[in-house]
Amino acid sequence: MTQRLDVAGIPVSPAHYIGGKRILSPETFEVYSPIDQRLLGQISEGLDDHVDQAVTAAAAAFPGWSALSAAERKVFLDRFAEEIGKRADQFCLLESNDAGVLLSRMRHGIVPRSMLNITYFAEQALSLQSRPIDTPQAHHIVRHDPAGVAAIITPWNTPLMLGTWKVGPALAAGNTVIVKPPEWAPLTMSLLADCADAAGMPPGVFNVLQGGGATTGARLVSDPRLARISFTGSVPTAKLIAQAASANLVPVSLELGGKSPFIVLEDADIDSAAATGALMYRNAGQVCLAGTRFLVHAKIIERFTEAMRGYVENLRVGDPRDEQTEVGPIIHPRQVERVKGFVDRALAGGARALWGGTAHPFGAQYYSPTMITDVGQDDEIIQNEVFGPVLTLQSFHSDDEAIELANGTDYGLGGVCYGEQMHATEISKRVRTGFIWVNSFGIRDLAAPFGGIKRSGVSREGGDWSFEFFCDIKDVVVPKKPFKASFSQR
Repeated sequence: MTQRLDVAGIPVSPAHYIGGKRILSPETFEVYSPIDQRLLGQISEGLDDHVDQAVTAAAAAFPGWSALSAAERKVFLDRFAEEIGKRADQFCLLESNDAGVLLSRMRHGIVPRSMLNITYFAEQALSLQSRPIDTPQAHHIVRHDPAGVAAIITPWNTPLMLGTWKVGPALAAGNTVIVKPPEWAPLTMSLLADCADAAGMPPGVFNVLQGGGATTGARLVSDPRLARISFTGSVPTAKLIAQAASANLVPVSLELGGKSPFIVLEDADIDSAAATGALMYRNAGQVCLAGTRFLVHAKIIERFTEAMRGYVENLRVGDPRDEQTEVGPIIHPRQVERVKGFVDRALAGGARALWGGTAHPFGAQYYSPTMITDVGQDDEIIQNEVFGPVLTLQSFHSDDEAIELANGTDYGLGGVCYGEQMHATEISKRVRTGFIWVNSFGIRDLAAPFGGIKRSGVSREGGDWSFEFFCDIKDVVVPKKPFKASFSQR
């Protein structure tokens, strides 16, 4: 295995990054591009020794890193973000080749957001000082202390953005981190390690440990030296992580799947709702927060579907490296088969495809934007996350019926509601979900909470919520007058 891979002219290390050094493994796994299935390289697989080395390095670095003030850590983190910016074009091309993410989205959204993920939390940590609570008996000094070693397990749909979304607050809070990138798209995390190294990050503060979830990931989350585990991914994997963490009483943050409703009320702006609806095919539908279950009032459903059909027919499916492309490939052949299976079983059971429903001719890992209708609320395509360019359509006749359908799954991550502003807002309040957009989609702010309920997750990320997870909260109680011990006190 070579020391550096060449991916689209970008040199990328296939080795782990542990304790400030690149470490190769005798065992490897292959990574292929979803664009054309070409082999990108052989990547080091994290074995028991590598997991131990990573946790040991992170634990050894923790005392020094956590002892720095937030302002001192900010100097390192600002340089970290600057190094991402210096490699912006490399990150764009690399993640497009590795994960199939649209180059245009990388350039105009993901790379700038990834830099902000680092600088925002570094800035916010400056105000994470001791917070006083004054009572008649005592001064309470509430502290946010660094927790320790944090394992960060990232997904494959937007690895750079979702990785830095966790790394930023974890490091800013004073923790050391071990990132386990997705085995289907690990390369941008390796490049991120180069950024940490160039920024002069102390050895062991930031580590990248590559490998499969069932192998390397399982070894990592079982280590009793971890203080936090943050995971974004599927529900089945989250259950395994939670079981491993519970054995050591390690707190976990789980951002999981979605089956979010896209509600279109009778008084909605149909064209605006339809245009937004077409956005749900972004990243080939591999977006956890997308509204995938369309619930449209029966009186306008025909007008809505024809309006949305017009937008969908104009979507450009193709190579994500072409800046005109709007829908790229599905990440992996196994995911293609999963998506195809959902659609084929639905059609065999009596459902109907309003558009799509087949593979796309552009390439082996491309699937046509699809809308499935004539489905029942208990059908698997309604109840389970597809995570591909496949949406479903149901009608309703009243607000109560819309709410019943919207809340009728085990998921509760996001949602969209189109209608007259006050009407849509009131309906949105009744949808059981972690967040919901009214007459809009994708508006996000790093200060706002992000996360789901039910099977869509545990805990929240963003703003102070990230620090609440990555910190140990301590109350230092200083009495206002001399304390006299008494057995009657509690």
